[in-house]
Amino acid sequence: VPVVEEVLQRPAPSNIPLGVYFHIPFCRKRCHFCYFKVYTDKNAGEIKAYIDAGMREMERLASQPYLKGRKAHFVYFGGGTPSYLSVPQLKDLTDRMKALVPWDEAEEVAFEAEPGTLNETKLTGIREVGVTRLSLGVENFDDHILESNGRAHRSGEIGKAYNFARSLGFEHINIDLIAGMMNETEENWKVCVAKAIEMQPDAVTIYQMEVPYNTTMYQQMKAEGKVTAPVADWQTKRDWVSYAFDEFQKAGYTVTSAYTVVKDPKRIKFVYRDSLWDGADLLSCGVASFGHLGGVHYQNQADVGPYMQAVDAGTLPIFRAYQTTHEDRFVREFILKLKLGRSEWAPYIQKYGEDPRKHFGPQLDSLAKEGFATLDEAGISLTRAGLLQVDRLLHDFFLPQHRQYARYT
Repeated sequence: VPVVEEVLQRPAPSNIPLGVYFHIPFCRKRCHFCYFKVYTDKNAGEIKAYIDAGMREMERLASQPYLKGRKAHFVYFGGGTPSYLSVPQLKDLTDRMKALVPWDEAEEVAFEAEPGTLNETKLTGIREVGVTRLSLGVENFDDHILESNGRAHRSGEIGKAYNFARSLGFEHINIDLIAGMMNETEENWKVCVAKAIEMQPDAVTIYQMEVPYNTTMYQQMKAEGKVTAPVADWQTKRDWVSYAFDEFQKAGYTVTSAYTVVKDPKRIKFVYRDSLWDGADLLSCGVASFGHLGGVHYQNQADVGPYMQAVDAGTLPIFRAYQTTHEDRFVREFILKLKLGRSEWAPYIQKYGEDPRKHFGPQLDSLAKEGFATLDEAGISLTRAGLLQVDRLLHDFFLPQHRQYARYT
């Protein structure tokens, strides 16, 4: 991929924050709604071999002029299930990462965790390696719903993990919920919201259930000749998320995006998300991971076999990459930041020399006409109705060649 090699030979920039992402594709079970690249059949030796390959990839990248000597502004461990790793595996991985791209000055080190993989030893190890933001994949508090959707953990493990994590002083504990899981009812959803509020996490990320084509749920539907997913419809899911937003607001939380409520917005930030949306570089390593360096987007090989073969051969395991244009970056930033519910015109005029009101005139007028947004001299604000279906609405803002990839209705 010459476009990546060319970027890596440039001098290191002094004004662009750098983030580091490492993908850990291992899980105890594959959730029926999961569309990520995960493996549930790898032993300790295979996991070690993967980590070794990831470190060889990072070592090669970090030694290039564009990255050499730069420190991480943020670090993110995603998956899969990062907390699937043992404490020795985690310490080995992070020690080696820190030697390549130091994160002693990082504003955030985020780590995804499945409650059933956590105990006092594991959580202590996660905290000791420097994690500041712990994200717990709770999803639901009902054992039947967790089991029927393929989740590995059960409700009793949630409280134990959360309470001990609290005692360790993590700066930011986030929990995930999913509205509209298979077999979920309105009554159950209200119970989940109440339990989440009772826990008082720093933030809650609320997703609306999706059933992409590469999930086991979709494959089962296809085998049975069904055309409707066995989950709540979109309007029901939007209503449930709106209910959750209202309840969290009553409890003192603030809705800060289409997916998040935050207890103390002045203190709690999503550094990984916001930095990427502002155009930070992202050094991303591991199978199926996405990165962004010097205006070039890239994706690694989507399977462990080809990924490790490429690393072993001494080449970058990149599957595809492309140089973004000025327009690409402008459109991407506007779309992403609109998910926060409010976007000002001035930053885009200053940064890109582009006025969104002129570039997206018909789309903006349509949002306002349909009651999904209000426009003023300073910017655009999404209404609650617009915020709850922002993923569907934003497809009209995509460049024409990308609009065929709609996933929401």
